[in-house]
Amino acid sequence: MIEMLMMGVAGAGVVTGYIAVRRFVRDRLRYVDAVRKPSAPFVAGAVATLAAAPVAWILPVIGGGSAILFGLAIGAGVASGRRDMKRLPPG
Repeated sequence: MIEMLMMGVAGAGVVTGYIAVRRFVRDRLRYVDAVRKPSAPFVAGAVATLAAAPVAWILPVIGGGSAILFGLAIGAGVASGRRDMKRLPPG
């Protein structure tokens, strides 16, 4: 039962992080040059993993794998938001 709860919390964090970051990059960071660099998704994912690591260490429901998955979702959200910026018209 506790495993299902852990998977649900991790899944909700991953999906929410991906969607929120993708929308933020697409709408708010459109004119920021640093987002257009090829290393931006990797940097964002690494920072998100490092930020989630203390939370994963303190809370027993969230493990280290959840922090890594969260970082991967953030990096994927940044990459997807960058692609969306190229497709959408300016303004």
